[in-house]
Amino acid sequence: MPKITYVSFAGRPTTVEAAVGTTVMENAVRNLIPGIEAECGGACACATCHVYVDEAWIAATGTPEHMEEDMLDFARDMRPGVSRLSCQIKVTDALDGLIVHLPERQA
Repeated sequence: MPKITYVSFAGRPTTVEAAVGTTVMENAVRNLIPGIEAECGGACACATCHVYVDEAWIAATGTPEHMEEDMLDFARDMRPGVSRLSCQIKVTDALDGLIVHLPERQA
């Protein structure tokens, strides 16, 4: 199973195993990662699962689609090029080792 590392705003990493086909958000919720609120449950209807993709993983995670870009406008401390909604990042074998950083707080 691919591994994802969530780095808290304070710099504490937590690594979890993630099933292929799930999302980065689902794995955060399943593993009680603080800082991922996921209020809409992954419907891309809020920005409470906002993360910053580590620069080494930007190409592998792809770019946001139009709907995600619209929702990112509601994210607190959005950073162009690295901000993503974790509900929109599907876990694949190619994402084994993915690192995402959590903002200080969600929208």
